[in-house]
Amino acid sequence: MGGGGRGGGGGGGGFNGNNGSYQQRNPQQYVQRNFGQNHQQFQQQQQLPQTPNNYHLQQQQQLQWLRRDQIGQDSGAVEVEKTVQSEAVDSSSTQDWKAQLKLPPPDTRYKTEDVTATKGNEFEDYFLKRELLMGIYEKGFERPSPIQEESIPIALTGSDILARAKNGTGKTAAFCIPALEKIDTEKNVIQVVILVPTRELALQTSQVCKELGKHLQIQVMVTTGGTSLKDDIMRLYQPVHLLVGTPGRILDLAKKGICILKDCSVLVMDEADKLLSPEFQPSIEQLIRFLPVNRQILMFSATFPVTVKDFKDRYLRKPYIINLMDELTLKGITQFYAFVEERQKVHCLNTLFSKLQINQSIIFCNSVNRVELLAKKITELGYSCFYIHAKMLQDHRNRVFHDFRNGACRNLVCTDLFTRGIDIQAVNVVINFDFPKNSETYLHRVGRSGRFGHLGLAVNLITYEDRFNLYRIEQELGTEIKQIQGVWSK
Repeated sequence: MGGGGRGGGGGGGGFNGNNGSYQQRNPQQYVQRNFGQNHQQFQQQQQLPQTPNNYHLQQQQQLQWLRRDQIGQDSGAVEVEKTVQSEAVDSSSTQDWKAQLKLPPPDTRYKTEDVTATKGNEFEDYFLKRELLMGIYEKGFERPSPIQEESIPIALTGSDILARAKNGTGKTAAFCIPALEKIDTEKNVIQVVILVPTRELALQTSQVCKELGKHLQIQVMVTTGGTSLKDDIMRLYQPVHLLVGTPGRILDLAKKGICILKDCSVLVMDEADKLLSPEFQPSIEQLIRFLPVNRQILMFSATFPVTVKDFKDRYLRKPYIINLMDELTLKGITQFYAFVEERQKVHCLNTLFSKLQINQSIIFCNSVNRVELLAKKITELGYSCFYIHAKMLQDHRNRVFHDFRNGACRNLVCTDLFTRGIDIQAVNVVINFDFPKNSETYLHRVGRSGRFGHLGLAVNLITYEDRFNLYRIEQELGTEIKQIQGVWSK
């Protein structure tokens, strides 16, 4: 990957300078944890108002940090013993609950620095509820990724956040974990709303929330356009603590007085740049009027155009800026292109299928019509293939998404509907059958492979008309897309 230095400015230059809260990550930071330093950092971040509940929480946190700082010091052995005894949970019972977890098998695949270059924190360092920790570990999360390390402690303090990190590096858990931690299940009101731009991403995000919070009795609801409004209305008469959905549907329910948001203290905007496109921004600005004045807004995305800066200046209060985009493309994705004529594309695709080791692939076209035609051609060539696009019925879309995710088919042809946030671990190859027009679309497309630091491959079929776009996207992303030599003639 060439030119990593250019990446930080691409699409988000307004956030990189003159910012007191922005912290550049330095490779030398990633060393063995020092509990003394962590103690200071966490105390600074946890400046909570002195309510009785928060005072008790601070006292508890100080006791826990005191214990950690004193362990190993002979002179403080007596105090440590007293502190340990006075706490409700001693170390033996701590080991007991961990021993009873139903953990998935460890993921032993190679991971890149995009997710391994951490400060060495553990999820237990954030004083999360034990039930939430159980869900985190049973989901297979071992320790926080860089974006989770930066976001979770800040989100827990109640600060607004504007976070920029690469596709597939753990952004969803970076906002779901603090959101779940903050919910009080004693109160049967909506306390968190997570907005996403597509129906598939809404289903996926709600599933992550349910899995992480499965020991917490938190009621999660998902609502999107294209589904029964009546069913949503009936569901909202039951307790809902966390609502995931697309902006238009949630706004519709709020306007009808069915979705009550006056107690919703946290608003998450995932894929924030897409949510602030002309298609969604008016709905979001109307929706914010239903929230309390002292709400917390968390914005996450891989790309931040000017619209995001404008929105930040108007709606976020002293936001904490996180930028982990020193370079734009994922380290684990190898990118290639092949010069072809339009009429050669299907033949080239057939050659790729025969020569590549594909777990699952996503193949992008630039129009709905071409998606259906290509899926038909691939099926005729004898390969298993699904397709998905925005003009399909929602039930059909849901079924395709579910079946592909569960491995029922190896290849999926789609439009850019599928570029946002969709996380399917088995996808290791992305093919741009039609090359995209801009670098943001390219970035989000190729980010469907190489999820969470794993290795992936992106192959671009380039016609004579695409050559200028290819060069421009390489320059804008500061990345190298290599030409495939002679693969078609072999």
